[in-house]
Amino acid sequence: MAERLLFLTGHLAEARLNKIIAAANTESADWRVHDVGVKVAALMTEAIIERRLPRPVNADKVVLPGRCRVDLARLSAAFGVPFVRGPDELRDLPKYLGRGGAPPDLTRHDTRIFAEIVEASQITVAEILALAQKLKAAGADVIDLGCLPDTPFPHLEETVQALKAGGFSVSVDSANPDELRRGARAGASYLLSLTRDNLDIAEQSGAVPVLIPSAHGDLPSLYAAVERAEKIGIEYIVDPVLDPINFGFTASLLRYAAVRRALPHVEILMGTGNLTELTDADSSGVTAVLMGICAELAIRNVLLVNVSPHTNRTVQEHDAARRIMFAARADESLPRDYGGMLLQVHDRAPFASSPTEIAAMAAEVRDRNFRIETAEDGIHVYNNAGHHVAQDAMALFSSLGVEADGPHAFYLGSELMKAEIAFRLGKRYAQDEPLEWGVAADLPGEDLTRLAKAGHTLRAKQEK
Repeated sequence: MAERLLFLTGHLAEARLNKIIAAANTESADWRVHDVGVKVAALMTEAIIERRLPRPVNADKVVLPGRCRVDLARLSAAFGVPFVRGPDELRDLPKYLGRGGAPPDLTRHDTRIFAEIVEASQITVAEILALAQKLKAAGADVIDLGCLPDTPFPHLEETVQALKAGGFSVSVDSANPDELRRGARAGASYLLSLTRDNLDIAEQSGAVPVLIPSAHGDLPSLYAAVERAEKIGIEYIVDPVLDPINFGFTASLLRYAAVRRALPHVEILMGTGNLTELTDADSSGVTAVLMGICAELAIRNVLLVNVSPHTNRTVQEHDAARRIMFAARADESLPRDYGGMLLQVHDRAPFASSPTEIAAMAAEVRDRNFRIETAEDGIHVYNNAGHHVAQDAMALFSSLGVEADGPHAFYLGSELMKAEIAFRLGKRYAQDEPLEWGVAADLPGEDLTRLAKAGHTLRAKQEK
């Protein structure tokens, strides 16, 4: 039997909601729309819903607008039917319903993130601990202590022990065998990077070595290191080493594929920093591609670094990418429609409404409260006094008649400039809401029912 879904909405959105549902033409659900008697659906309150929604509810699930911030558990208990939030925008409803009325599961992944603290030998233990906390909060699983050539690291043991005491998993990354031994004795769980010639360091300590070729690109020497590690009977990870663009990048990708074919059972690590750090491109897209390669080749360890300011969210980006790629692989799907965490500059569906739909909405408005939207033709601002469209926010201001109202003018100016930024970049804009930049920036604490506080109400008031 098809699932029975009841959508709650308001006057202004009812006709469009019915049109979208009819166009979806799916047999997986029995859909019905109910207007609860408010103009703006997002401003429904629990009291209004409890008072105006007839009982019993003949549905398996009640879907509220995404911006309707009510107590779902309380409503579910009151009506004996699950209440859920749908997408923020009606345009996104078909995609939402395509997943059975639920968002994708991004709680799972199978990739370990090593986050390197560069030049760890040059900073204090307290500073390293503070950085480690931030990296872990962003998604790092292992804190990698980056050592420097010919630079003493007198507090290496103290640092490893302090991190271990703080609950961190630790790796030591050094070309100096003595530093690797010291780190291992202090309790490091991983050592980066060993070859077949110094594998005894790991054998003596119990730390997991990351194995690299004895000479750059020399896979036979890497296979020899693997053979020796297996003969000794120790756990290991292999790293064929990723090279930057124009310095062997394509050949290095082929090495990873060759290692996976030759050694289908081994754990592999990829150091993505050689691409994210050394390419002047937004790192989220680079990371998505690399993590896609990792997903296809079952590479379950990545080493990343943040030195350049343009990669300051690299841990968050890798964390998002590993979850998206895992979910897509599990679904045997393309990595699309798994959220906008890596869509930082542009959105796939930047405009929630067409110019024609906005014009129809504007024609229904009977109050002086300004509404602001964007469409492919520019920025729309409208109330009962008029409907104005421009691609330059400054061109709109003289038409709004708010020159004498400072707070109102300030509010409209800030919203219109935000709308222009969204329009020019191709991002989704929603009035009174911050622009979403994926994992590139943290969203401020949000209350999606708040009204602008500029001494006046700038969105339609709900009917009593």
